[in-house]
Amino acid sequence: MKLNYRPEIDGLRAIAVVAVILYHAEFAILDYKIFQGGFIGVDIFFVISGYLITSIILKELDITGTFSFKNFYIRRIRRILPALFLVMLVSFPFAWLYLLPNNFIDYSKSILYSLGFSSNYYFWSLGSTYEDINSLLKPFLHTWSLSVEEQFYIIFPLVLLFAFKYLKKYFASALILGFLLSLIVADFGSKNYPSSTFYFLPTSAWELLVGSILAYFEIRSGHRSQNKTLNLFLPICGLILIIHSIIFFYDQMFHPSFYTLSPVLGICLIIWFSDKNELTTRLLSSKLFVGVGLISYSLYLWHYPILAFDKITEFSQDSIFSKVLVGLSILVLSIISYYLIEKPARHKKNNLKKIIYLILLSLFILIILNLIVIINKGFKERLPNIIISNLVEFNSGKFENLEIDSLGAKTIYLIGDSQMNSLKIDLKNRVLKYDYNLKESIVNECLYFPGFNRVRIKTNKKTKICSNGYFLELEKRLKKEENSILIFGGRFPLYLDKKFFNNNEGGVEGDNLWNYKFISSNKFRDIRHSFKDSVLELSKKNKIILVYPIPETGWHIPQKIFNQGSKEIISTSFQLYSERSKSSFELLNSIKGKNIHRVYSHKAFCNTIIKDRCIVNDKKNIFYMDTNHPSIKGAEMINNLLIQKIKEIE
Repeated sequence: MKLNYRPEIDGLRAIAVVAVILYHAEFAILDYKIFQGGFIGVDIFFVISGYLITSIILKELDITGTFSFKNFYIRRIRRILPALFLVMLVSFPFAWLYLLPNNFIDYSKSILYSLGFSSNYYFWSLGSTYEDINSLLKPFLHTWSLSVEEQFYIIFPLVLLFAFKYLKKYFASALILGFLLSLIVADFGSKNYPSSTFYFLPTSAWELLVGSILAYFEIRSGHRSQNKTLNLFLPICGLILIIHSIIFFYDQMFHPSFYTLSPVLGICLIIWFSDKNELTTRLLSSKLFVGVGLISYSLYLWHYPILAFDKITEFSQDSIFSKVLVGLSILVLSIISYYLIEKPARHKKNNLKKIIYLILLSLFILIILNLIVIINKGFKERLPNIIISNLVEFNSGKFENLEIDSLGAKTIYLIGDSQMNSLKIDLKNRVLKYDYNLKESIVNECLYFPGFNRVRIKTNKKTKICSNGYFLELEKRLKKEENSILIFGGRFPLYLDKKFFNNNEGGVEGDNLWNYKFISSNKFRDIRHSFKDSVLELSKKNKIILVYPIPETGWHIPQKIFNQGSKEIISTSFQLYSERSKSSFELLNSIKGKNIHRVYSHKAFCNTIIKDRCIVNDKKNIFYMDTNHPSIKGAEMINNLLIQKIKEIE
């Protein structure tokens, strides 16, 4: 069923896709992200999709009294799959050239899940979000929204047809009820279960249903608003709401939630009150806006893989020219894709069987290629020997809270976060030789701060691990120890300054603030006093070793070496390390006593073979498994200092 063309809706698509692209590109002026709320572009797409799909279905039901599922899904297939498959096929060689084995496997799994319209569930299972510092290592993360829409396209026609036949008197009420329930669940979920709320259809359905409600009332009344005064002013108000959301919304806000009603209301005002004589409608219907809107789907498909591979290869870094080149590549490929693939595939005059055959062939190739990648574990043979020899370290997976007991007579405790976890295996093998019993208490992104709870900034909810209960139990246990060695270490700069690391040389671990904070349970004034006071108390009966901050790199080291394809020694600024670690050194230096001992981990990497620099590799080894965790070789270098200190104090 063909609808009357509304150019202003293409204009809305243009705003949506440009907002999304500039948000993902982290476009900023004077370090301020102009489009920090650009993620609401997806919400605009959802409302438009709900409006258009419902309009098609209801008009067909009104005219024919029935609905052709076959024709509906053929139109969806023509609209969605050809361009999507093209982007997937083109991106595969780049994934082969630039993705490390684990990332390559994740890439292939995301492709397969996307083919099954379920990539939203896959990325949810990984805990991936756009605010994650590693989000751009997943070139098809953006397909989650396509999966949500596709799930809607599969389910909604069935629901709509049922409601039309059996709930006709209550049809509008059913739509409104569905909208309200979904919105309430979304608002609750965004505060308590943000990841699942973000990715799942039930909590995005209210946005799609808003469009459906608009379509229903338009078709039932036979027109939209005919009030000239309202038609003159309300679309302007709608545009202001959308622009305000794009500029002032931010990553850590609850979304989707009641807050999201603001841009959604803006879209509704434009759709319902638009008038050809009104300023907003004329603007959105202009050639520029319509032109961008027409290629918006291709733009959305292409932009994220291109930005991801740009990030992975460090192609653009701080070069303005390179950034412009990346932007032009997104635009050019989108135009080509639209005119050569998307538009011909949608045209009814083109042979349907031929299109279906090409789709099936592409589907077969994509499934086979990505299954082969998974079966062959990402083809580690592609990597330089310097990375292959260290592959086991950075393929180790998630960090867990474990305890290892050996059979020694004396006890050493290793206490801290995932950085300490990186030292664990080599240290255990070392201390066994000296008849020590090694125990550990390690939690990812969790340093020893008794009296505090780690809470997620977005929800302000404390985490199950790294809670005050965990700290109190650990503190109680440690207080029972006598004549033991307690090793405390971790990523102090992250917890004290709450910022990820930027080496100012193109290595940016994450532009966002750390997602967590520590909240006092009124036992201590801040985490510094918590750590200091507890360590001093424990030092009365035990010997303490404080491990000073391990230099961060900013770069994912195996990935950077893979990109360079060389054995060039990579290094970072020692001065920047000193500035970054200033507050950490002040804290650790303030802890004084006869049983307090110190290991300066930076001495393993900094001012060694390059003055005023901290090296991350040599010609034979890499010292890091990612941006900040030591590899086995890096752990050995730090543990050399630890073992030396243990010998000294015994």
